[in-house]
Amino acid sequence: MDLVVDTNALSAWLDGDPGIAQPLSAASRIGLSPVVLGEYRFGLLASRERALYEEKLNQLEQQFQVIPVDSSTASFYAEIRRRLKSKGTPIPWHDVWVAAQAQQHQARILSNDLHFDLIDPNLRIGWPSA
Repeated sequence: MDLVVDTNALSAWLDGDPGIAQPLSAASRIGLSPVVLGEYRFGLLASRERALYEEKLNQLEQQFQVIPVDSSTASFYAEIRRRLKSKGTPIPWHDVWVAAQAQQHQARILSNDLHFDLIDPNLRIGWPSA
């Protein structure tokens, strides 16, 4: 696994943001977190274009690996959350899970959320906005 896609990256990807093409094409293996899929699907429930985006998402889920959350992921999660708490820099819990999966699989996170940099400045890959 080279890259784990965060929710804002998934959204940009499905919206066809041209800025996200380069980091995606540079990755040999892309992982989708069930946490990210859940967040995205939650947003779709209120979307006027729900059917279109659900179809796009279903196609991505068939193409790319959905990374399981397991006991090893939980250990990474606990350690990351402890470090963030001790530094007084908590981040949203769902992003701690995404970071845990990325670290577990020695991957980077494709995201424009800067709070991932609080975990490790080399963890996140951003992309230019179009």
